Amino acid sequence: MRPLQECFDANRAWAERMRDRDPRFFERLVDAQKPGLLWIGCSDSRLPPDQVIGRLPGEIFVHRNVGNVVVHTDLNCLSVLQYGIEVLQVKDVVVCGHYGCGGVRAALSSRPLGLIDNWLRHIRDVYTVNRGELEALPDLAAREKRLCELNVAAQVANVCHTTIVQDAWRRGQPLAVHGWIYELADGLLRDMGLAVASAAQIPESYRLR
Repeated sequence: MRPLQECFDANRAWAERMRDRDPRFFERLVDAQKPGLLWIGCSDSRLPPDQVIGRLPGEIFVHRNVGNVVVHTDLNCLSVLQYGIEVLQVKDVVVCGHYGCGGVRAALSSRPLGLIDNWLRHIRDVYTVNRGELEALPDLAAREKRLCELNVAAQVANVCHTTIVQDAWRRGQPLAVHGWIYELADGLLRDMGLAVASAAQIPESYRLR
């Protein structure tokens, strides 16, 4: 028996259900992908983007990494961002974090974890910038929850500061960047009210003219 045979069995059953529901579904997918939304999220297996917002294949362009981090030197993330905005013409970019994030929890710890410590440094930087607020909270659980939120806010800013997003705004391309957070305990998304739709909404020192 092939390894993970249950994955292939489930795939065939899913494909059959999709064809029963819409005989031309896969035919349309072959033609092109036309997502309206780019999702930048955490790699956590408990947060499947398409299922969480009820979308079908072809409706979301997705980039995921540990801690939903956007770094200006990460060519992987930047390539996804550029392709999504310039080629697919997405109108919305969502940075979605979640409470109970293992990356955030690890960033709060000083225990060495190996290679990933270099990646978690970006979340630790968010902690350092907000140290006063975070250390004023009553316990570790409260600090972890708040750092999940602050990390989303920081990554929304990082998306907006890229040349890719600012070039789109200069071209007059309709594009908004949003910050959301997901609660594992109830399966609900929260809009953090961080929508940014123009360079006028970011600090002047980051605006490219």
